[in-house]
Amino acid sequence: MRIGIKRLVLDVLKSHEPSLPELATRLNDIDGVEEVNISLVEIDQNTESVKITLEGEDIDFDKVSKCLIDNGAVIHSVDEVAACKKAIH
Repeated sequence: MRIGIKRLVLDVLKSHEPSLPELATRLNDIDGVEEVNISLVEIDQNTESVKITLEGEDIDFDKVSKCLIDNGAVIHSVDEVAACKKAIH
């Protein structure tokens, strides 16, 4: 049995670029991620605070973190994680 992350909710600080739709698309391109929801929490002159919810069968946190860093974002906190056991075939 192996544990896989099914849901991940992140509090993230990002620059204005890329746009929210573009960032959502890039996150959704990560293997294991099936759905991405991004909500704008706060905006100022240089940055945006967003809540990112990722859902899938086996989300790789390291790949998500790298994608965010590569796109000018920083994870402030991991607000929720849901994991499940999976049988390895």
